[in-house]
Amino acid sequence: MTSAALPSTGLHVYRVGLRTRFRGVTSRDGVLLRGPAGWGEFAPFWEYEDAEARAWWRSAREAADLGWPDPVRQAVPVNVTVPAVDGPAAHRLVTTSAGCRTAKVKVAEPGQDVAAEVERLEAVRDALGPDGRIRIDANGAWDLPTAISRLRVLDRAAGGLEYVEQPCASVADLAAVRRATHVLVAADESIRRAEDPMAVVRAEAADVVVLKVAPLGGVRACLELAEQVGLPVVVSSALETSVGLAAGIALAAALPELPYACGLATAQLMVDDVVPEPLLPVDGMITVRRPEPTAELLAAHAADAELTGRWRARAGRMEARG
Repeated sequence: MTSAALPSTGLHVYRVGLRTRFRGVTSRDGVLLRGPAGWGEFAPFWEYEDAEARAWWRSAREAADLGWPDPVRQAVPVNVTVPAVDGPAAHRLVTTSAGCRTAKVKVAEPGQDVAAEVERLEAVRDALGPDGRIRIDANGAWDLPTAISRLRVLDRAAGGLEYVEQPCASVADLAAVRRATHVLVAADESIRRAEDPMAVVRAEAADVVVLKVAPLGGVRACLELAEQVGLPVVVSSALETSVGLAAGIALAAALPELPYACGLATAQLMVDDVVPEPLLPVDGMITVRRPEPTAELLAAHAADAELTGRWRARAGRMEARG
């Protein structure tokens, strides 16, 4: 299979398998582009319309054309991400996570009940030991009564939660959850998919904000938003290759304060990568660096003709609109 290059723009379309189903997908695909400052990644999920995808395009162009601000730290603490797997699989993921002392555990998976979530959290706590930190992510799937009742159960199962990420979809419900429980609340979708991300702040609906570089339009846009929000920040990935992860690492490295481990160890979820030395943790930290793809790996992970055509069209629409 040859590299899926777009001669007019120098773009490469990739597809890489995942070790475990995540967000309902078993592989990840997107576009890599090279510019004067290096490589960028454009990989909005397919359910995102062009209006949302344009922020991902701006992020990719920033990486390729401008680069990023200078770091204030040389390594970033990261969490291991535990998808909606059973207890034994969750335990293995944590014990093989290269020293991560924080785990982000997915909950509210369609088709799973609270017993499955309790099993997963108990396994993660056993693997981490009493001093590890556990956070959960519901992706806004719970209604308010469910969020409050589940948090009581899951907080006990985890032996104490660091925070819950996006327990409900609405800002009003996030604020109500925050008032009803001692568990800290982190806002993700209510920031990155909102017309007015400051609504979370005005409603006092979160203790922490989760920032993802690509959906928010780049590292500089995230730094400006973090300053405006004025809450502690956790930088997380959008399930990119190490090319896209490098932008998240750059943001985490440039923030004035970084009180929490970041969700940037997601290269662990991929079967392979487009760079020879992926951004993987060592002793729970990822060194700040910017790996580059090789021609061999681009060729090995080139998408088929149909997928390449879809991405060509999508990237072309972004380029046309600027």
